[in-house]
Amino acid sequence: MIRAALFASAALLAAACSQQTPPPEAPETPQEVAETMPQTKEEATAQDVCGASQYAALIGSNFAAVTLPADANVRIIQPDSVVTQDFRADRANIIVDAGGIITGVECY
Repeated sequence: MIRAALFASAALLAAACSQQTPPPEAPETPQEVAETMPQTKEEATAQDVCGASQYAALIGSNFAAVTLPADANVRIIQPDSVVTQDFRADRANIIVDAGGIITGVECY
């Protein structure tokens, strides 16, 4: 009786161990990641990659009265300011006019 119970337990254990779990999904290659990322500021803003929508309520506000989070990836662009031309879809750009009023928020 004990021998039969041990045999049944061993059979169940062997059956459980023989079931193979599927391998984890392979991580995306850098090329696959690059192909899915937006390539223009219009695409990045439309996809809200940089979180521009969270700053949309600031449009029309005076920039001097706005408080931004310290860890925000944000660049302020004022008239005649010099900015780099590098494309970073994850960076929010707050566009300010000559009067200090926020006129737009874009990802680039």
